[in-house]
Amino acid sequence: MLAIIYLLLCFSVGWAICSFCFPRLDKITLTTYDNKAIKLSPYLLLVPVWFIIGLLTMTWSVYLIALVSSNLESPLVLANGIILPLAFSFFLYTYYKKIIKNKEQSRSILDMDSKTRVREMIIFAFVALLASILMWSTFYVRDGQLNIGVSVFSDFSPHIGMIRSFSYGNNFPSSYSHFAGEDIKYHFMFQFLVGNLEFLGMRIDYAFNIPSILSFISAFMLLYVLTLKITGRVLSGVLALLFFAFRSGKALFIYLSRIPKGNSIIKTLWDNTNFIGDTPHEDWGLWNLNVYCNQRHLAFGLATMFFVIIMFLPHLYEMFEALRLSNKASNVIKKNKYKKGIASSKWIKLGLIFFNKEGWEIKCIRHSIALGILLGSLSFFHGAAVIGCLLVLFVIAVFAKRRLEFLITTVITVFLSMLQTGYFIEGSAVSPEVLFGFIAENKTIFGLASYLDQLLGILIPVIVIAFIFGKLIERYLILAFIAPLVFAFTISLTVDVTVNHKYIMMSCILLGILAASLITRMIDNKELIMKIAGIILILMMTSTGIYDFTTVLRKNSREGKIILDMDDPLTDFIREHSDSKDVFLTDSYGINQVVFGGAMLYQGHQYYAWSAGYDTNYRDKMVRLMYEAASPTELDKLVKDNNISFIIIDYGNRTSMEYHLNEDNIRETYECVYETGYEEWNISIFDTSKRIKQ
Repeated sequence: MLAIIYLLLCFSVGWAICSFCFPRLDKITLTTYDNKAIKLSPYLLLVPVWFIIGLLTMTWSVYLIALVSSNLESPLVLANGIILPLAFSFFLYTYYKKIIKNKEQSRSILDMDSKTRVREMIIFAFVALLASILMWSTFYVRDGQLNIGVSVFSDFSPHIGMIRSFSYGNNFPSSYSHFAGEDIKYHFMFQFLVGNLEFLGMRIDYAFNIPSILSFISAFMLLYVLTLKITGRVLSGVLALLFFAFRSGKALFIYLSRIPKGNSIIKTLWDNTNFIGDTPHEDWGLWNLNVYCNQRHLAFGLATMFFVIIMFLPHLYEMFEALRLSNKASNVIKKNKYKKGIASSKWIKLGLIFFNKEGWEIKCIRHSIALGILLGSLSFFHGAAVIGCLLVLFVIAVFAKRRLEFLITTVITVFLSMLQTGYFIEGSAVSPEVLFGFIAENKTIFGLASYLDQLLGILIPVIVIAFIFGKLIERYLILAFIAPLVFAFTISLTVDVTVNHKYIMMSCILLGILAASLITRMIDNKELIMKIAGIILILMMTSTGIYDFTTVLRKNSREGKIILDMDDPLTDFIREHSDSKDVFLTDSYGINQVVFGGAMLYQGHQYYAWSAGYDTNYRDKMVRLMYEAASPTELDKLVKDNNISFIIIDYGNRTSMEYHLNEDNIRETYECVYETGYEEWNISIFDTSKRIKQ
């Protein structure tokens, strides 16, 4: 019940904050950016924004109070005990001030015509159903067992560990669950949200799936609003959502071409449970809807990014409208046929863009500050979304009015991000380096072109055509939306450049708006052949993504799942006898009952910590030395040096190819406090605070 109240308060607090920071937010949905009327419910914008702002505010508030009170046995009790009543009081105060006293009202959903309401309800239902299928098919509890889909269990290893370190432990100040005892380099706040919801009484699958579904819906609704603001067409909005959900690519067509003659195409497609595609890591499901199942915090980051872009794009349109009016004046000058006059008109345009007062003035500092705080507070929910958003805003700002508002937002965002990273991360948060080509096998211009062609398919020529035949501002939007993609192929911020795939996805989603606009114009064309061509383009752009979606479902229903017992004795032991300050020496675990108990691993599966930037090589060496230690004295010194609280011995240690386990030495050194199983499948836990007297 408390967890449900928490989520409801997220919406309530978000509404209250918007009432002060964005009081006329509902008016945004009245017109396009070029001031043409559109039929769009304000709640497709308002409700997602309330959720985003409220969730960030509530979650950070709870976390910070828990952090300050980390010396308590259960800091989340105090943190929630303070924030929930305060949030409710803030909502009541705002409701009284804005609604009862000042009688402010937003547009009602009943103000929309019935056709618009029905259409938007259908769109919402489709997105909600898609989100629910994705989240619940990959993570659910049935008959007392937690089922984790095979397509998501990899990333869920550290995610589940982090969640349980908060709901079961006291992970303040926070440490990475798969590399315990050091700083936290990974954006973990979404996992903290889930952990807090579980702490408040919500079962873990509900605690993880409900915020994920709400985030997914929010991202889709805000993209729909952004598309209608740019294009003014409902069809474009629907197509943009389709292109968001179902990626463009050549993978399906290549796969079909390789089916041997005589084999049933339908049976082959139905029997396949592997993600298709020939580009590196495409078999991971790196580019399709599985990403939003695997990285639940990504949709939340995208939703925030879309809202910030929605709020800043009017400045760009204002400048292009000023340029349009300037062109009229230029045409008058050109009629005089004097070169001096023509040159003067060019200088007028240049001055209008870069040296005009309106290009730099601040009209609404409140919006700039609020958006800067919003974007900055996203850093440890999803850092890549912050970077991707700033890249798009930078390009937009170059030819926009009110650039100082962009600058204020950027400065606040960077300041808050640096403040967080300075506290959570020891040393540099990132290690940027120029790295051309992303993960393309042939890192040349032509190799990169071939990679993009194979990966993105028909999207590339569609965007090229949209650029050639689009309006001037649409061309510029394409350049702005490409910025994250360019960044992904030129800069690496971490040791694992594969994580740059999120920037490419951001660009593809935003470019889908312009692709949708072009195809809408084709379908609107009176020529039948143009309408048919538009429909064919839709099929070509979504076929691979639709098949990927069916693969997610088949893969997770047919292949073996990771099954965790909700009432396992080992998990219960770890929960009851340790907290997040205790470090466990284990085999290189991914996800199991130990991780599910909230154990903080000295060295979990190396990939997770390595890709986050930790020195896994040193700990690999220490793990080997401790498990191979020849004497109790040697082992005890290593254990103390590395702050190990518990040592686990199991089948993985006994059969490890990395070291030769000296189990007898560990048993002679520390007391075994938990044991289950037989022979080599025996699992034993040793408490290093209980030294056996020699």
